[in-house]
Amino acid sequence: MSENTYRMHLTNTLRRGRRLRRNEAAVVDGEHRITWDQYVDRVARQAGALHSLGFEKGDRVAVLSNNNYRYIEIYFGSVWAGGCICPLNTRHSVKEIVACLDDSESRILMVDSNHLSMLPEIRQEAKGLLHVVYIDDGPAPDGVLSYDELLAKSKPAEDAMCGGDDVACLYYTGGTTGAPKAVMLTHDNIWWNHVGSASEMRMNVDSVAMLSGPLFHLAGGGRIYSAAIAASTLVILPQFALPDVLDAIQHERVTHVTFVPTMLNSIMNWPELAKYDLSSIRLLVYGASPMPESLLLKLPEVFPEARMLQAYGMTELSPTVSQLRHEDHMPPEGKESRRRSAGQPISTVEIKITDPDGREVPAGTVGEIVVRGPTVMKGYWKLPELTAETLRGGWMHTGDAGYMDEDGYLFIADRIKDMIISGGENIYSAEVENALYKHPDIAECAVIGIPDEKWGEAVRAIIVLKSGATLQEADVIAHCRTLIAGYKCPKSVEFSADALPKSGPGKILKNKLRERFWSDQSRRVN
Repeated sequence: MSENTYRMHLTNTLRRGRRLRRNEAAVVDGEHRITWDQYVDRVARQAGALHSLGFEKGDRVAVLSNNNYRYIEIYFGSVWAGGCICPLNTRHSVKEIVACLDDSESRILMVDSNHLSMLPEIRQEAKGLLHVVYIDDGPAPDGVLSYDELLAKSKPAEDAMCGGDDVACLYYTGGTTGAPKAVMLTHDNIWWNHVGSASEMRMNVDSVAMLSGPLFHLAGGGRIYSAAIAASTLVILPQFALPDVLDAIQHERVTHVTFVPTMLNSIMNWPELAKYDLSSIRLLVYGASPMPESLLLKLPEVFPEARMLQAYGMTELSPTVSQLRHEDHMPPEGKESRRRSAGQPISTVEIKITDPDGREVPAGTVGEIVVRGPTVMKGYWKLPELTAETLRGGWMHTGDAGYMDEDGYLFIADRIKDMIISGGENIYSAEVENALYKHPDIAECAVIGIPDEKWGEAVRAIIVLKSGATLQEADVIAHCRTLIAGYKCPKSVEFSADALPKSGPGKILKNKLRERFWSDQSRRVN
């Protein structure tokens, strides 16, 4: 590489932010307000502390914690020190956490007070773990290093100037079952994702972005990067909880929020919602799972000044693939279907829809969504065969089923593995769920395929009703028959008194819902 060749460095965003907004807030975490000057100094000192613990170029720092300002600093401190961050899913069991630690070969683990009880077993089982660092308020427990003390006694380190194709973060995906699988994302991946998304995001130095989703998921981590690139203020909450989210929006005059549909559903049904002033919101981003159209149409009532933006993507794509612009939420006559789409590809990716043999299919035909461009992951950590299979032919094979219309709008049908095949017919659960959500008494639902001797699979709806509502199975099926074809309607309905199981980012875990139906079947749908 020529000496004059410049690589994109994520840490450059911090230096730029300090130049532009030195004494203004970079990160707000409750009573902690960290200026850009303090932010950069703490990141550099953290890198120095990591070096004192033996951290070397290319190493990983694992983090097991709820959201807090120290976690934000680790995202950049690990890179400043020459390595990358490895966020761990806080919903995982000790066994799964240990598997990720061993697989990533992380020698340093950062942990907060909420997860200290897991430490004895983690230390006993993890093979290469050398240091545990406490990243919370108060004194560190015996045998655990204090993050704050390490920073206080460490000198700021020189930026290692990692960039380009260097790995910046290692995200474990699909970790609820099976062996660990980590996605390697580079500096270039993250930069190009921002470049492709920026025109619709409209973040700048006057923006105040809120982060309430978990940082072990790229939906949260991505907001850290976009806020830094824009030199915005980032307001963080330990987790999504009401009314804390509403309090933060009102108090900090938050302008940019990102929610998954289950979060928005909770907000819209919050009994004291009307007393909050949410008029500061300028952009409401949603995604990660299908948005019920009935919910979508109600959002302007609660967020009157907000532009709406749907983002479709996945961790392997850094993560955004397409965006549904605000204008497309109010499409012209004859184009109403756009509101149900995932929008058009961002400017830095190319999308096509293919059949099982990899041939591109005509507009309007359902097939697999495949993507190429600079946002495509470097690969799966230590899994070259899976990487080659997923990235075959130079395209990222998403495993999502969808189609594109004549105007280039992408429509998501379902996860291919979630598609229900009943009597030879393909039934996409998202379509059935959208019909169910149009019933005013349904608060939450999931549609799965269950074994059926005659049809192979039968459609089953699992429903959580709104408080005080009563429905019978026949009522639900009759409702669906007014909206979708009879063969797509649920053959059975289950009413759950409890909320449906969800992943950290808020996606409903359909594999958990299917498990009891398929556990004794030779063919399992997971």
